[in-house]
Amino acid sequence: MGGFVPQDGCISPLANPRATADVLARHGLVTKHRLGQNFLVDDSVIARILGLAELDPSDVVLEVGPGIGTLTVAMLPRARAVCAVEADRRLESVLAETCARDVARLHLVMGDALRVVPGGLPLAPGKFVSNLPYQVAATLILKVLSELPSVRRAVVMVQAEVADRICAAPGSKTYGAYTAKLALLGRVTGRFEVGPGSFSPPPHVSSAVVRIDRAPLAGAPAATPAVIDAAFAQRRKTIRNSMVSSGYEREKLNAAFAACGIAPGVRAEALWPEDFVRLAAALGDAAPEAAALGGDSDAWRASRP
Repeated sequence: MGGFVPQDGCISPLANPRATADVLARHGLVTKHRLGQNFLVDDSVIARILGLAELDPSDVVLEVGPGIGTLTVAMLPRARAVCAVEADRRLESVLAETCARDVARLHLVMGDALRVVPGGLPLAPGKFVSNLPYQVAATLILKVLSELPSVRRAVVMVQAEVADRICAAPGSKTYGAYTAKLALLGRVTGRFEVGPGSFSPPPHVSSAVVRIDRAPLAGAPAATPAVIDAAFAQRRKTIRNSMVSSGYEREKLNAAFAACGIAPGVRAEALWPEDFVRLAAALGDAAPEAAALGGDSDAWRASRP
């Protein structure tokens, strides 16, 4: 088949309930909840995603969870290439059909994105644009930004609860280790809400699209993520007691707090990401080397539906 051609005023010819149902029926498919399959059927949302992404003809885009290609077919004519990572092997033939018009620009990788990224990608992407599987969304965003330095912008659809964590400010209930670690790498520059009715089948949660532009905090020591994890390990405790419980020496902590002007009696959620950078620098060799950017439990909690 020749692929799906956008009609006048249509960004993606697949972004409507009838077209999505027809594709699934033709291939004898049903959605899999365990893979987080809720297909986007709202063309206006596609348009807003592309507006935030600001794709350029030279862009290589990473897409995780392309599904039947609803967002993919809209991006392919606007980018140099799309590297799409899909876990459901039933969709390989579907994507070959729906993306046939621009198939030369599509680089499809079948597999689990948490295993494929970054080593299994055929090209180095500059942008990460996806309607993400919600079960792994938070962890995957952190992984892409930490392990793919070529990615300078992420525009991703996530569960609204995860978006709240991504956008949270210090002092709020949703601000935590995940927020602070993500802020080491980039800053949020856009967000809009997406209701359940924009999907088929409608999910039981609300969604949001967020844009994160790469903006690494200058001078952050490699141990900063470990310091953040320790600071938030016991959220009801003061930052000193939480970090002592995580194995830091009280005397070294006191000296580092004094050097940074951080009150040891505050809780971690009161500190800005820049405060954790200064604290990690003051601790120096006293900070453990554990806690990779993408593997914290806070990210997993944020990604759960």
